[in-house]
Amino acid sequence: MAEPPHRGAGGWRGPAAAVAALVLVAGCGPPPGEAEGSGGLADDPKFVWAVTGADRPAHEAVARLWNENNPDRQVEVYFLAPTADEQRRALFQDLQSRAGDFDVLGLDVIWTGEFADFGYVESLEDLRPEVEGVSLPGALDSAQWQDELYALPYSSNGAFLYYRTDLVDEPPRTWEELYETGTAAAEEAGISGYVGQGDQYEGFVVTYLELFWSAGGELFDEDQTRSTFLEGDAAERSLDFMSRAHEGGLFAEGFDSMVEDDARALFQAGEAVYMRNWPYAIPLLEGEAGEESAVAGKFGVAPLPTFDGEGSTSALGGLNNAVSTLSDSKELAREFVLWAATDPGAQEALIEHSIAPTMLSIYEEAEDPNVQLLGEILTEAHPRPPVPGYNSLSLAVQDNVYPAYLGHEDPRKALEAVDRAAGEALGQE
Repeated sequence: MAEPPHRGAGGWRGPAAAVAALVLVAGCGPPPGEAEGSGGLADDPKFVWAVTGADRPAHEAVARLWNENNPDRQVEVYFLAPTADEQRRALFQDLQSRAGDFDVLGLDVIWTGEFADFGYVESLEDLRPEVEGVSLPGALDSAQWQDELYALPYSSNGAFLYYRTDLVDEPPRTWEELYETGTAAAEEAGISGYVGQGDQYEGFVVTYLELFWSAGGELFDEDQTRSTFLEGDAAERSLDFMSRAHEGGLFAEGFDSMVEDDARALFQAGEAVYMRNWPYAIPLLEGEAGEESAVAGKFGVAPLPTFDGEGSTSALGGLNNAVSTLSDSKELAREFVLWAATDPGAQEALIEHSIAPTMLSIYEEAEDPNVQLLGEILTEAHPRPPVPGYNSLSLAVQDNVYPAYLGHEDPRKALEAVDRAAGEALGQE
């Protein structure tokens, strides 16, 4: 059996390492001093791009590059609030009120179906030949609803398994191996076995879905017409693993209230054997930019394991760009959206700010081993289904699977509730 891809603790190198702590940690909360509003990047703007303010320096770099190349067709950036719920609320307010202040909409990858179902975004199906084979397959999947493109890929994200190279010989290939090595090494070192995203929020949904997918599960059939959540044993197997990890001590104390940066802080302090987290943690764990780290030089990154040891799995994060149906500059907006997806300079501007791009060639030509590994992970990553009712489905996972893994709800009833929510999510308006 082939050796699974893994890397030692080399970080994001070049310009990325210098700013990663500032930019990528911003995904966990508002950047200091940043407010919602216009970026002031255009002298005579011809169209407006609404995008999250969480990764502001990266989006500013992309917009400046466009404006330098298109001085007579400049884009102004309207930075939305850093949190996803506030971003979605602001975009809906603009669209429902028919204000039409935004031409290009930066959408979370899970919003495609919802915005398309409401008729808020233009079809971009005719641009498919321009991005197929250019963008990551999973990113392209997240930009379509019912086999039609309504957005184009822009940025991405995928999960690493961080592991202590001084405590385990090599990264685990199966979840059972992770359980056994994690509990054994944790007991010997007097620390926790595993930290990650276990609080009752979207991060928990991602944690559960990664287990579910790695057990061979699929939420919907290929045509996204019915729920397949309870077909096979993936749903039950994933919940059983989480319950056992909670009861058996693999999960760290407080895992059920842990978000990304809680996990990062514990692992960085040397208090865990394994961690599931996004790439932003690498330079922080390496002690760059003045960070104190007990694990600098003592950790590696690898793909998350699967139940059978084959392949890897990760939820796909990131943003897609769509064109508002209310835009008065649709053709220019379409040109910008395509450019942001396929221009090497635009996509390289993202990686220089430690944001994962969606252009395959960036990963194929990368010299940094961690960027190469991320490209391998993203190639196999699963997009959360961009169905119209995804938000309701997410809440159903949080409201049912979360208490079930803690032993507060009957597991079977919890999974049946998620299955019903999945079916309803397909046609929710």
